[in-house]
Amino acid sequence: MGYVLLAGAIAAEVGATTAMKYSEGFSRLWPSLVTIAGYIVAFALLAQTLKTVQIGTAYAIWAGTGTAVIAAIGMLFLGEGLTLAKVGGIVLVIGGVVLLNLGGAH
Repeated sequence: MGYVLLAGAIAAEVGATTAMKYSEGFSRLWPSLVTIAGYIVAFALLAQTLKTVQIGTAYAIWAGTGTAVIAAIGMLFLGEGLTLAKVGGIVLVIGGVVLLNLGGAH
């Protein structure tokens, strides 16, 4: 169940971060409210996750997956360019999460 909660936390964080882009520095009401609500949900779910999943593992998955998904959203939907450096960075983030799960964080 912990990993299901973690997936929800990641989805909420990704949604909140995407909404933040549209809040225009918190000057637009609805995207700003979605950002705030999304982060509240994300941290609440992450806190519940930590009851059953080790903190190093949970945070690595949460941060790494969120970073990779946000980078992909930026490239696919927000007009951000795809560079070799970005691809390399995403690969390194995912690789770090995999290594932590294989034994470093357990």
